[in-house]
Amino acid sequence: MNKPKVAIVHNPDIGRSLAEALECLGNLSGLFTDKHVAIKPDDTLYRANDTSSCTQADTMRALIKLVKRYNPYRVTVAGGSNDGETDYIFELLGINNVISEEETEFFDLNHGPFKCISLNWGPVKEVVVNPRILSFDTIISLAQFKEHPKAQISLTMENTAMSIPANDYYGHPEVKHERGHKSLFSDLHGFIAGMCQRFPIQLSIINGHPSTVKGIRNIIFDSQLVVAGRDFVAVDSVGARIMGIERPVVYIEQAAFLGLGQSNLRNMDIVGISVEKAAEIFVYSKSRI
Repeated sequence: MNKPKVAIVHNPDIGRSLAEALECLGNLSGLFTDKHVAIKPDDTLYRANDTSSCTQADTMRALIKLVKRYNPYRVTVAGGSNDGETDYIFELLGINNVISEEETEFFDLNHGPFKCISLNWGPVKEVVVNPRILSFDTIISLAQFKEHPKAQISLTMENTAMSIPANDYYGHPEVKHERGHKSLFSDLHGFIAGMCQRFPIQLSIINGHPSTVKGIRNIIFDSQLVVAGRDFVAVDSVGARIMGIERPVVYIEQAAFLGLGQSNLRNMDIVGISVEKAAEIFVYSKSRI
């Protein structure tokens, strides 16, 4: 059995961190060259107008430049904010300027046209999406190290799965819907696993610029860590361990059960720094706040 490769890099420069992590994964031309590549950042605020827990503009710019080295056919930044209109969130983040300056495209997953897509796992049998999500050759989930009030953690799987449902259909924000969005939350972990089965991520990246964990208040800090790999289950499993999550995350274990990836760290090829070292860095970075 081939072990999935997961890269862990620690570097204060986010551009260098991303470059080192992708280099550790080997030749990625099969993912990018002549492909339509979509990058999904974290665009969910934890409080109004505070972008500190989201993907930062410099992170997005660095990743776009790295992808462009492989001569993709097209690069699209795909947003699907659950906190409001995606273009407004991107404006707050400065990602709209990056999209323009890097001559890439913007696509809002929340807008129509709408199409019902069947799901084979989870609490619902189908989900309403913009069908353009099916046109991408490569989906990159660019997530943050981030705890989640309902899903325990928000890494690459949650970042993508919860942004694909079209909120113009279900309602904004997602928890105030009137068309059955509550059914998605009846088994949130199962829904995330089912969405990742139907809409798999081809490249998963977790970055710590910044990281968000809960305390008496939300604690936001720069851990200067990047985790990357082609197996999204493996990447999120490593990310959870770095964050100090001891008990299994249900949606990660369900995804592993479905054969979507590897959740056992012993069955991974971890390159760069060790999980243990990364966890120490994470804890130390948090303690300095």
